Amino acid sequence: MAEQRLCFQAEVARLLDIVANALYSGRDVFLRELISNSADACDRLRYEALTRPELLDSDPAFRIRISVDPKARTLSVIDNGIGMNRDELIENLGTIARSGTADFIDKAAGAADASNPLSLIGQFGVGFYSAFMVAEMVEVTSRRAGEEQGWSWRSDGKSDFVVSEAEQSPRGTCVTLYLKQNADEFLTEERIKHIVHTYSDHIAVPILLGEDDTAPMINRAKALWMRPKSEISEDDLREFYHHVAHSFDEPALTAHWHAEGRMEYTALLFVPSSRPLDLFDPKRAHRVRLYVKRVFITEAAQGLIPPWLRFLRGVVDSEDLPLNISREMLQEDPILHRLRGAITRRALQELERCAQDKPETYANIWDNFGSVLKEGLYDDTGGEYRDTLLGLLRFRTTTSPDQPVSLTDYIGRMKPGQDAIWFITGDDAQTLKRSPQIEGFRARGIEVALLTDPVDDFWISMVGAFQDKPFRSVTRGDADFVKMDMDSGAKRDDKKTDEAAPAQDDSSRDLAPLLTLMKATLSDAVKDVRASARLTESAACLVADGGDLDMHLEKLLRMHKQLPDPVKRVLEINPGHPLVQAMLTRAQQGQADQHMTDSAWLLLDQARILEGLPPHDAALFSARLDRLLTGSVQDQ
Repeated sequence: MAEQRLCFQAEVARLLDIVANALYSGRDVFLRELISNSADACDRLRYEALTRPELLDSDPAFRIRISVDPKARTLSVIDNGIGMNRDELIENLGTIARSGTADFIDKAAGAADASNPLSLIGQFGVGFYSAFMVAEMVEVTSRRAGEEQGWSWRSDGKSDFVVSEAEQSPRGTCVTLYLKQNADEFLTEERIKHIVHTYSDHIAVPILLGEDDTAPMINRAKALWMRPKSEISEDDLREFYHHVAHSFDEPALTAHWHAEGRMEYTALLFVPSSRPLDLFDPKRAHRVRLYVKRVFITEAAQGLIPPWLRFLRGVVDSEDLPLNISREMLQEDPILHRLRGAITRRALQELERCAQDKPETYANIWDNFGSVLKEGLYDDTGGEYRDTLLGLLRFRTTTSPDQPVSLTDYIGRMKPGQDAIWFITGDDAQTLKRSPQIEGFRARGIEVALLTDPVDDFWISMVGAFQDKPFRSVTRGDADFVKMDMDSGAKRDDKKTDEAAPAQDDSSRDLAPLLTLMKATLSDAVKDVRASARLTESAACLVADGGDLDMHLEKLLRMHKQLPDPVKRVLEINPGHPLVQAMLTRAQQGQADQHMTDSAWLLLDQARILEGLPPHDAALFSARLDRLLTGSVQDQ
């Protein structure tokens, strides 16, 4: 087959330009990425050869070789791993991060001038393309194990690449970089040795430096997770994390342990310090590698790590699973299920220890992955991990808007007589703080949790309570403010209490005429109209009746077409608000005119807007507002 010239996607060409021209800080990263790719290729062939030993041919000893040619100005990274065929070359090297989206490119361009430019490559999975930081041309020759034909891929990293047949290609992959004039440092063996010792000493495949396979080995080539902790430095752990996570951030938390007894396994797991790009992928797959007796089996083994711990990176090496287990059989193996439980419990213990000993570090972990951990409260239908997850929970509140607190902290500062954990759910904490539903709680000094993750609407209904304190939404109309005042010992002559929380008793103005009028006017749009004890500043708000669906949950379900018809809500009006008092006066005088009808509907639409909902009828809303404004101007 003749060589074929193919174009990169437009987005890919733009990103290659960013990588090649804007990320020169610490550019020796390219060698680390190429070595990691080669090590992965060897791991994958080792696994495939368990069931197809003929793939190894007469070359069973895996190795990575680095060769430099100062005269030709080339640097080559060669492995005898699984290799690639023509389609894989095009798919893997012609598309960056399998994305090609404008959002991906915009973020990449923005990261190019950041204080930590190296974060771009790892964050977006473009490690191979870091070669263009030092190379004016990259050529990849590869033959897939078990196939006869080899293939060549060549590009200058600008607009296109060429794919052609390769002659006499050995099994594996050879990446040859034609170095730029300012990249002479990478033509010296001492520089290559330094980079390998710094970044790739943990690679469990021998790395040779020289022209042939008799060249000396320049790394230790021992599985890092199997070494005693005393022999592992922080630098070793950091570079191993970079290798397994394909990321350039620092691990926020490292957990390394060996378990014996009913099961024997070793785990080396990391919690990243920044969110992986695929954290909210609908598949909810983890990226922890499974080894059996130091042999790589698979990444993202289904059932090894629960979806709500999918942010973990690292390796698990089992001594109990059979070495020749297939990826399909893994899903049904009872050992894997026990392994999952053991890993999950230990991971949660490490997070608990971090929360207690290093609260600032844990605060960063929670900020990045708290929304994922909360999925466990919903997924854990058996309640096995519920108490631990609730202890790890952090959230902002009306009295602590900037510093997340735990449920234990919240309960410890509950007001006398407070018998529930009050919360409000929504999309933005700042908006929730201004919600009229929390005015009465704020006036009484009752702390309200501000929950802004979509999963919050679901896990609360599954959990129900914490330390015998039920979770209750402030958007429900069954909050008994009079009982709160009595239980807390508040005196009715207390000025703050009287102003903040008008009770529905003899001290309140009789709203009966106005309520009757508004119920008749709004009967098709609301479930009821009531006097409010929660409002202190706003004229009106919508609340859910005691047994109805929570308001924010309804909004989410309607967005996803899971709720066909809207739920009628209760409209609460503030007896002490000047507008409501003026409307009451007109109602007592029997003035059930167009002005009163318009006012009632505008109160409802105002309450809907405060909830992020559109007016009941936009055209009628505009007409009513026009009439009221016209009348107001004419009365001046």
